[in-house]
Amino acid sequence: MKKILFLFISITITYNTFCQTLITVDQQIDDFKAIIGAYIGPLGNSLGAGLNNGWYNTAKPHKLGGFDLTITANFVLINDDVKTFIIDDVIKDAESSIFGGGEVSTIVGNSNGNITLIDSSYKMLSGLNIPVIPLPILQAGVGLIKGTELTIRYIPELKIGNAGKVGLMGLGIKHDLLQWLPIVDKIPIDISIQAGYTKLESVVELIDPNKWVKPTEATLGVYATTINLLLSKKLLMFTPYIGLGYNSSKTTFSATGKYTLGNAYIPVDIIQDGFEFKSKNNLRANIGFRFNIAVLALQANYTFSEYPTATVGIGISVR
Repeated sequence: MKKILFLFISITITYNTFCQTLITVDQQIDDFKAIIGAYIGPLGNSLGAGLNNGWYNTAKPHKLGGFDLTITANFVLINDDVKTFIIDDVIKDAESSIFGGGEVSTIVGNSNGNITLIDSSYKMLSGLNIPVIPLPILQAGVGLIKGTELTIRYIPELKIGNAGKVGLMGLGIKHDLLQWLPIVDKIPIDISIQAGYTKLESVVELIDPNKWVKPTEATLGVYATTINLLLSKKLLMFTPYIGLGYNSSKTTFSATGKYTLGNAYIPVDIIQDGFEFKSKNNLRANIGFRFNIAVLALQANYTFSEYPTATVGIGISVR
């Protein structure tokens, strides 16, 4: 992934040459950010999709003092349409940019491709060839007053396949809606609203395929928010549920260290200081079930969205 740093180095080197032209340094930086965003974005969006799953396995909140402790595994499936992007489509103006190129791989893909810089062609980063991203999450919920449930989730920093080292924490809430609707609260189903926020940090290695820059590490921050309307119906030990909602995720990127080209030191403040990608917002639909054996609760669900996610989990639950 080190090619990203090489791109910025090239921007710095070529600025003095092109400052007299219509190409501004602001445009160079904006195009550089756009290319990084298109390359890394699918990883951040995939992690965001995983973070917004596994929050619930029923629409019914715990009673006061009820609790559960659950570990879930969210498997984000990578669609082919997010494995590549076209450089000329993501930069501001292909006619005036110092960058150019056709279809290249994103970080989750594995295709080949070149990027053009000042009429010279260089190898673009290949992807990590990630067909699915597994994201384990440990969380606990406790029942509060007025049909309200508070959920906390956490995972210490772990190595997650090719996605790098990942650690996260989050906070969620679920609230019973039927209690506020006269007569309707007598119907034999549960309806609630649920919201959750999760913060994740992932550390990945950057490697320049042109071997101009030594490998280093970059930090990818993902901030995911979800809001859902839930409906479930308990049938003895079996509880099917559905959810309709909204996902939002924001991604930040930064890399530390000093980088050289030959004997020359190249400043990369824009990478060291970090920058933020555009938020990814989409609708989601979720269907699943929970199966109880005494206090043991097994769950499975599937989320339909741009980044489909399958979730399985096991835990203890005392209503």
